[in-house]
Amino acid sequence: MFTDTRVVSRLIRPVGFYKTKARRIKEISRILLDKHGGKVPEKMEELLDLPAVGRKTANCVLVYGFGKPAIPVDTHVHRISNRLGLVHTKTPEETEIELTRITDRRDWLDLNEVFVKFGQTICKPIGPKCSTCTLNSNCAFYQEKRAPA
Repeated sequence: MFTDTRVVSRLIRPVGFYKTKARRIKEISRILLDKHGGKVPEKMEELLDLPAVGRKTANCVLVYGFGKPAIPVDTHVHRISNRLGLVHTKTPEETEIELTRITDRRDWLDLNEVFVKFGQTICKPIGPKCSTCTLNSNCAFYQEKRAPA
């Protein structure tokens, strides 16, 4: 009934850790069939009960799978939120909590996508393009970087 793990591995090979993820996909698929009638849960708590599903993945499912307001915090969202001075956090979980507190719920659906694109093109982890960034006048990271030593 279930596809061989090697087939799944080949399909997702461009993704990092594809062998581990293929096993997880099979495991989660079985759980979804057995415990959820083949449907993906729409509640954070139920998503977090699935193996290898953390807050970022659960929030991605809520936003991109169900169109429900949530803030998936990946490395881009965490880095940019701190660089801009929106938050002063150490972990993605702390960033999520702070962003849900300070941002309008209506913006949550777009926040991850916008920050990820911005982080891939302008606010890169190494070699950010601060001098051409339209947000640099309001950016704590840029202001600190420019300050004389």
